[in-house]
Amino acid sequence: MIVRVLFFLVLCVGLVSQADHALAADPAQVVKIDPVARDGKLYIDADVQFEISHELRNAAQKGVPIYFTADLKITSKRWWWFDRTLVDAQRTWRIVYNALTQQWRIGTGDLSLPESSLDDSLSMIRHIRGWDVIDIHSMARGQTYHGRIRVRLDTTRLARPFQIDAISSNAWSLTTPWKDFTFSVSAGKPDPS
Repeated sequence: MIVRVLFFLVLCVGLVSQADHALAADPAQVVKIDPVARDGKLYIDADVQFEISHELRNAAQKGVPIYFTADLKITSKRWWWFDRTLVDAQRTWRIVYNALTQQWRIGTGDLSLPESSLDDSLSMIRHIRGWDVIDIHSMARGQTYHGRIRVRLDTTRLARPFQIDAISSNAWSLTTPWKDFTFSVSAGKPDPS
């Protein structure tokens, strides 16, 4: 009897270990970054891969606003001094569910758009498009620039009780590692200004 109980416990531990390994197989990460020069501006397009926890999904479905922030840094190397920082920017999205209208809304700043589901709302964060970060005329043509980007669940913007929960619970911690990229502005035909 004891052997059967021990066998059952070992089997359960093995299954839990496999489930944890399966969850760790798809960590949150920035998978693609495209700096695009258009209309005299540098825009960032990025694709982010992440899944939210069941606990976070439940809180959002009960009307708790959740916030995601993308952090972006762009620098140019200098041999004679510290690297020059051209961009140190953040973009924050707010996702909230209105139980009365049964509608999801996602917004940055004062702009808020309706969405049909939480996953549709998260799609805007997973596929960042057209983030205007700097005037292209302030960048040197042909010089290599170094950038870093990450996306995180911004728990500092949550209501106080949820901030305390976020500190003690792993379900509320979602951050991609920094993704490095390099690019240069080509010396093509100048934009008419």
